[in-house]
Amino acid sequence: MSGDRPSPLVIERILRDRESIWQQIVAERDLNALTGRMLTSSAVALACYGAVLGFFHSPLMALTSALKLPLLFLVTLVICLPTLYLFNLVFGARLSVRQSLALVMVAITVTSMLAVAFAPISLFFLITANDYGFFKLLNVSILTLSALVGLRFLTSGMQVLNDHGLLAPEAANATVDGQAGAPAPVQAAPVAVPAGPTPAAVPVAGQSAEPVAVPAGAAVAESTANGAVTTATAPAQVPTQWAGQPAGASFPPGMLPPGYVAQRPWDGRTARRGEPTQRPASMTLLYIWILLFGFVGTQLAWTLRPFFGDPGQDFSFFRSIDGNFYAEILRTIGNL
Repeated sequence: MSGDRPSPLVIERILRDRESIWQQIVAERDLNALTGRMLTSSAVALACYGAVLGFFHSPLMALTSALKLPLLFLVTLVICLPTLYLFNLVFGARLSVRQSLALVMVAITVTSMLAVAFAPISLFFLITANDYGFFKLLNVSILTLSALVGLRFLTSGMQVLNDHGLLAPEAANATVDGQAGAPAPVQAAPVAVPAGPTPAAVPVAGQSAEPVAVPAGAAVAESTANGAVTTATAPAQVPTQWAGQPAGASFPPGMLPPGYVAQRPWDGRTARRGEPTQRPASMTLLYIWILLFGFVGTQLAWTLRPFFGDPGQDFSFFRSIDGNFYAEILRTIGNL
């Protein structure tokens, strides 16, 4: 499944083919359409789950909760998205507003779809255990778990963008005259030749200096593809012809010229040139932003309450703002 042939359900594409979602965000291809589909799916899913929450009080509360729960996530996004974007700009990331919005919408879509998947369980306990405190804690736990899974998708997507260099400061990707700088030449240290079995011949690339004897299995200097110096083991059997020598020429067994540097083949695990070796500041700030998003969301939920509706009180679209979300949760746990 590719970005050109999306699944009818955007959540199915996110869960089954998330790599294509990340690649589409990296390339900024059709992000408006993708974000619109995620926004629509999230709003419908959150409205359905909100209706289940409100049914604990009355059908009218179910209707208002179906409107307020999508509004809760949307307003939280509007409040926190500029902070995420500016965090990235301050620390040199090259993330656009559309890419930031698409990444956060992936997290909200996963959260909303997972929450609506729990709706039958919530409805079951609404029918069989009609206790206000228990029902409230159950659904707060469901929303918390769903949000944690959704935010895990957000961090995964940001990591993919980091792998593509969109989060690293531009100084780390600086080039000279439009060309990536080549690694500096490596000066090999003299090779120590321990006593051992019969030495093996080692091919030389364009060297004509006086050779030294190196037994098979001895450690020699070696350069990796990214210019780092490691050690390698001298081979037991090598060809008798090497670069820079005429055809048919042979090298005395067990001889290694001074300054020999072996070339290790690319194995796919060596770091790519220009790839950041440390976590960029944008990734660190992402976790700070997630905490900020959580605090703003919970306080906004307290401001927009009621979602469940205390059966001992009359219907009200909003309650007076007193206390806070965390004190109410602790009080509810104490009352249980």
